[in-house]
Amino acid sequence: MGTAQAERSRKASGAGRRGPLGRLGGWAAGHFRLVVLTWLGLVIVLGAFAPQVNSALSGAGWQADGSASVQVRELAEKHFGGNASTALQVVVKADRPVTDPAGAAVIDRSVRLLNGDDRIGEIVRPQPGATVSPDGRTAVILAGAAADPNEMVRAADDLKGPLAALSGGGITVSATGSSVLWSDFNTANHDAMMKSEMLSWPVTLAILVLAFGSLVAAGLPLLLTLAGLAASAGSLVLLNELTPISIWAMNFAMMFALALGIDYALFLVMRFRGALTRSEPRRAVVETMDTAGKAVLLSGVTVLVSLSAVMLVPSPAFRSMAGGIMLAVVFVLAATLTLLPAVLGRLGHRIDKGSLPWVKAGEHRSPRFAAWGARLWRRPVLFGLAAAAVLIALALPVIGLRTAMPSITVIPSDASARTGYTVVQQAFGPGAPGALQVIAPASEAGDAQRVLKADPGIAAVTPGMPSADGSGLTLIQAVPKVDPSDPALATTVDRLRAGLPDSALVGGAAVENLDLKSLLDGKTPLVLGTVLALGFLLLLFALRAPLIALLGALTSLLSTAAAFGAARLIFQDGHGSGLLGFTPQGFLDGWAPVFFFAMIFAIAMDYTVFLLASAKEHYEKSGDPREAAVGALAHSGRVIFAAAGVMVAVFLTFALSGPLPPKEMGIVLGVAVLLDAFLVRLVLLPVLLRVTGHAAWACPGWLARILPDVRFSHD
Repeated sequence: MGTAQAERSRKASGAGRRGPLGRLGGWAAGHFRLVVLTWLGLVIVLGAFAPQVNSALSGAGWQADGSASVQVRELAEKHFGGNASTALQVVVKADRPVTDPAGAAVIDRSVRLLNGDDRIGEIVRPQPGATVSPDGRTAVILAGAAADPNEMVRAADDLKGPLAALSGGGITVSATGSSVLWSDFNTANHDAMMKSEMLSWPVTLAILVLAFGSLVAAGLPLLLTLAGLAASAGSLVLLNELTPISIWAMNFAMMFALALGIDYALFLVMRFRGALTRSEPRRAVVETMDTAGKAVLLSGVTVLVSLSAVMLVPSPAFRSMAGGIMLAVVFVLAATLTLLPAVLGRLGHRIDKGSLPWVKAGEHRSPRFAAWGARLWRRPVLFGLAAAAVLIALALPVIGLRTAMPSITVIPSDASARTGYTVVQQAFGPGAPGALQVIAPASEAGDAQRVLKADPGIAAVTPGMPSADGSGLTLIQAVPKVDPSDPALATTVDRLRAGLPDSALVGGAAVENLDLKSLLDGKTPLVLGTVLALGFLLLLFALRAPLIALLGALTSLLSTAAAFGAARLIFQDGHGSGLLGFTPQGFLDGWAPVFFFAMIFAIAMDYTVFLLASAKEHYEKSGDPREAAVGALAHSGRVIFAAAGVMVAVFLTFALSGPLPPKEMGIVLGVAVLLDAFLVRLVLLPVLLRVTGHAAWACPGWLARILPDVRFSHD
């Protein structure tokens, strides 16, 4: 009881005082025109760059910086005419020998087309015995890389269509190779995400109207989302001038801007409606910002901190994707804390204009969720064990989860890279599309060739190619016996790296994927541990209650594990693959655990903050654990329910997309939000508040003295 009395004493001593966010909200409400004009100017200036986002942002960056394979690529670009993993391979297949006049003419036209692009370096025509198939009907033109990997993806964007147009008369031309694969991969996934977003909008709008109960109020999340998206898209284009930003950064930023814009607007608008029943609009804005505004700020900071852990992975694609989402969160959060209070202050009671017939204006405490909270309080063991059993049952399969980098099957069967890949395999063998590149000093090239030829995993070895610039290096290409996505390739590469001379480096597009996978596996424990620790510390600082802060972080981990367990059953084992329209690869894509964990944990902590901030507010006022648990559900349950409904609808539409990666993203994130919102936040966490009672909010004196004094109640 001493803790409860201390909390009430602290609250009483601060009664009537406006906090920093309350003052900010009051200022914004009193300066409507200035705030709106500032945001309008920001959106216009940055939004002017937004249309360039799809063409400006980079398409590559999926690499392990500093790895041996990246070193090989850089050396090949510098010393071997661009004969690197990013080079384009133009595959010419004919129904007769390609050396015939018709085939030779197509090869000549392909070479001229490639020569016209300054991003293409040295061009190597088909070489009999090497890049002409044994039956003479397939030939490969090598177009070296004279630009960085991102520019080579753009070169693939520009060249694969004109090259395919040279087909005809029994001859087909298709571009393939790593750069073309990323070009096709980005195009397919971008198109799928756009299609999914178009499908999700009607569902989102319907849920918004039902959740807000008013046409006017339902438009507020869209205001935040559009402002945040336009500003972040323009900012990403400008940042791309300084450092390459992955196109996926914008795709994920769009998802998070919409999701968080809805969450934050729901929380503030419902609180504002309740405050309007007691105060005039500007005072209602101050109360809203002093209470719900703090929870929103804490939620935004928690999301940013969770995503910042991805920066620990030294891969450009991962860092830029996390940075893009964080940028969108910053803009949406800024709009929520400035633009939304200004609009709410101006709207006042007109926020209920266009209300649905059954909506009670000003209703903030939900009778249904209050009744649900009371039921959980009476029977915590029954509901708690049921929720925990479901989550644990779904989490158990995660023990056997396997990951690997995506195979060629993740792009459409008619995509240029896949067409050329298939032709090369049929003509030259299963490992031909994933040829290894070994660079060694000329003095050790002979030893390297002997090791390569003796290895049981290598089908063929080309003669060493000395560098033409006098660097003293030699490039050797080795064709594995297995498909580039076969797990046996990793064993071969490990064996070669152990057996080759110490100064020899092994690379190639397939090895770059293996090195990225190895990097992700090594960094996953660090990222997961950092996210958990930072999430706990933020909750501790905000709630001043170590026990419930720890439980809040751990329950987020449980729902995340359950989501990945479900992902294993679907994408690794193939359950439901026929319904969802995909062929399982037998593994989850290698980048999913690190990146999806950070995203899921960020969303889960978003709901955790809303629920526990509301519970803390009720405990500060009453000192009663029951009122804290029941009141938290009564005031935030409807927000969590509605926001989760929108997110699940948005994410699950990606399951309808064609390519596999958007399906994985949609299913994993959708299942995670579903489980976290409906089983953890609306069942398990309130039950834990019931079981722990006053102990949930207890704080040792020594800890209370060093923690910031954050209060969520307002008088």
